[in-house]
Formats: sequence, C-alpha cells, structure tokens
Amino acid sequence: MVVFITVAPESISTKTRTYRSELRQQQAEQTRSRVVAAAAELFAADGYARTTLAKIAAAAGVSAETVQGQGPKAALLIAAVEYAAVGVSGEESILNLDVGRKLIAIDDPLEALDFVVSVVADVNKRSAKLAPALFGGAASDPELDRYLNEFIAGINSQVRRVLEVFCERGWLRDDVPFDELVETAAVLCTVETYLRMTQRDGWSVDAYRGWCRRMLAETVFLAPQAN
Repeated sequence: MVVFITVAPESISTKTRTYRSELRQQQAEQTRSRVVAAAAELFAADGYARTTLAKIAAAAGVSAETVQGQGPKAALLIAAVEYAAVGVSGEESILNLDVGRKLIAIDDPLEALDFVVSVVADVNKRSAKLAPALFGGAASDPELDRYLNEFIAGINSQVRRVLEVFCERGWLRDDVPFDELVETAAVLCTVETYLRMTQRDGWSVDAYRGWCRRMLAETVFLAPQAN
C-alpha cells in the first residue's frame, strides 16, 4: 500500500523562501567579513588616505560595487578596527560576545580584574596597527572624525555595561560617582594609552598589563578587605 503525505504548496513555498533568505544572509555576512578583513590589512599597511575602495575590492576578491555597498570608507575603517579588536563588527554589546559571557561567569572580583586586563591588552595589541590610520585619518576627514566620535562613545558604552555588572556585585568603589568610574576605566584602557606606553615610552606589553591592573584596582575597584 502506498501512502501519500500531502503538504500544502504554500508551506513548501514559505520554507523555500526562508531557506533562500537565510542563505543570502549568510553569503552577505561572509562577504562583509571578507571585505572588512581586507580593509583592516590595507588600512594598517597603507594608512587611511592611500587605501581606496578599489584596493579593498581587489584584496577581498569582490567588485568595487560590493565594497561600496558596505558603506563609506570611514565606516569601513571603524568596522576594521572592531574586527581587529574583537573579531566582529557592529555588535552593540560586548556581553553578547564570547568574551563577555566568560566575564559574566566569573564570580571573583580579582579574577574578573585579571580577565579584564588581559582582554584589554590583547584588544589593544590587535588594534594598535590600525590606530594610526584611524587617528591620522580623522584629523583630515570630517566624516571619519564623526565616525570616530561615535566609535569612542560606543567604547564608553561597552565599558559602562561591564562596570554595571561589577557594580551590581559590589565590586566597585562607592566613594566615587559611577560615571567617573566609567570615564576613568575608559581612559586607562584606551588604545592611545597603550600606544604611548608600549611604542613611545618603550614599555613591554607585560609591563603595560601590570600598570593597567594596578591603576584599575586603585581607582575603579573596591579595595580588598583585610582579613
């Protein structure tokens, strides 16, 4: 006996459209990642002014129109910095990333401090090559300067999200306004500070880590209680 299972044509059509839509989205994300990765290498090697959309297209193996579809050059540089720093671009909350989930899972303030310092040093080390293109380009390109201001505001928001978690756990100083703690942590952890210490002043990355940990412990975190 043969049994036929009938499926409404509309169901097949809906599933097909959904599959195709998901496939196109995956392809678009892969293309964007390839473009941003190529842009990161070129911006780091050639600087902002000498990196063109045509060069990015050639390096990524896509058309110039495809690169243009990813946004203006200024936005691509910001995306490249984000990509170099954390491996993705455009994520609004660090707590949604793997590094953020690992941080949330830590239940000891000193361990959390060590983890934060390690992440900050690694992020700054990865993005250090792009920083000159970012700051140099912003000095001469008003559009990039606007994107940079938004980028810095976004970093401050990420710092705030992390410190809000720490504050809820009672790990932060309570004799200093929270907004000041956020600004202090953001300034201490910025790539500009990292570059000054490791490139201009000749500090090793390990020495920078030690300094950053001590500064955060003294100015942002609550002092450990004596036994």
